[in-house]
Amino acid sequence: MQALDRWLLVAANSHRSPALDKWMVFFTERFVWFPAYFVLLIVLGYLYGRRALLLLPLLGASVALADVISSRFFKPYFARLRPCHDPDLSAALNLANGCGGQFGFLSSHAANAFALAVFIALVLPRRYRVAKWLLFLWAAVVCYSRMYLAAHYPTDILAGALLGSLTAWACATAYKRLAARWWPLETAAEAA
Repeated sequence: MQALDRWLLVAANSHRSPALDKWMVFFTERFVWFPAYFVLLIVLGYLYGRRALLLLPLLGASVALADVISSRFFKPYFARLRPCHDPDLSAALNLANGCGGQFGFLSSHAANAFALAVFIALVLPRRYRVAKWLLFLWAAVVCYSRMYLAAHYPTDILAGALLGSLTAWACATAYKRLAARWWPLETAAEAA
């Protein structure tokens, strides 16, 4: 499994160009996405009205849980070196964005991106299919950027995506149950 993990990482990292380096750094920077998150919150607030008072905190909880669990529990517990810190591998890697923290299992970027995408996909009505697919595409590009930049192995990414999906599922389930109890008419109309 480790050999496959390394091979996939090197494959993602070796297809490089200066232009692609810039794009991957762009997609991996959290602060670049804050304006998009702000717009997303405004749109969700508009779409959900007073239900946004429940939806937005649970969306935030989903992402915060994924982030805290990945960075405060998994990374220190497993202490798996990032590829860029692996002495046997780092010399052969393109490090277009430096290296970051020492440990990489599991990817907080993947956990956070999938927490956001899965939560929204679970709560948005079916008519927003295109928006859902765009969110998953964005999450996939963020994840790929982490391998391209040699910050995470593919298994770090998969584990992070799974963690984020689980926290999103738990928070989206809580939202659906509470919204159905507190705003039954609006919730029923949205489901129709």
